[in-house]
Amino acid sequence: MRLRAALASFLLLIAAPALAATPRYSVQIVKTYPHDPAAFTEGLFYLNDSLYESTGRNGQSWIRQVDLATGKPLRQVSIDKRYFGEGVAPWKGRIVSLTWRSGVGFVWSQATLKPLRTFHYRGEGWGLTADAHNLIMSDGTATIKFLDPVTLKAVRTITVTLDGQPLDQINELEWVKGELIANVWRTRQLARIDPKTGVVTGVVDLYNLPEIASPPADPDAVANGIAYDAAHDRLFLTGKLWPHLYEVRFAPE
Repeated sequence: MRLRAALASFLLLIAAPALAATPRYSVQIVKTYPHDPAAFTEGLFYLNDSLYESTGRNGQSWIRQVDLATGKPLRQVSIDKRYFGEGVAPWKGRIVSLTWRSGVGFVWSQATLKPLRTFHYRGEGWGLTADAHNLIMSDGTATIKFLDPVTLKAVRTITVTLDGQPLDQINELEWVKGELIANVWRTRQLARIDPKTGVVTGVVDLYNLPEIASPPADPDAVANGIAYDAAHDRLFLTGKLWPHLYEVRFAPE
């Protein structure tokens, strides 16, 4: 079922008539960095000169701080093997993370990576990011939830649409200069999303990235991982089990 839904999303993204009114972009690589090829990347963000990454798969899920230049972990904490780690985002000295099908999230100290509390939600946990007011969560459907950062309960939702049709399989999220950038699971595209309406305002094709041009052997090694360095206006992309992380910029096609 999940694979069929992903295929439907991919066909919607690449359909020429549907994209007639939707701007297309490609990515240009600015700089290449090493990335742990064993990391099943589910969430990524950049803060205070470091990358923070969450990984998935039961028994291989962790939250860690990563040195950008070397790709090496500076600190990391394992998530209980009962849980499949998913999206992650910072909030005022804390790190909030999701799990896939358990309906359980975690709050960690950013300073120590020690667990502070758990919380619960309905449905699956996929991507997570934050704007100035809310945490923002995807669950694999076309729905994106805006969460109160204190109660971690949904305060509003939007439906992601591409030319009037719901676009599901929305995965990793990143807040970039007032818009949401999202991976669409098992596609080579990113969606640029208006956070007020859910409308996809642009589709970004990742075909210029080496792991897209020559995919890794593992079929799960898809693009997933977006981080933005607001202080220096740098956007980073990677994927599950990818050996590289890229600083990129979008170029109109």
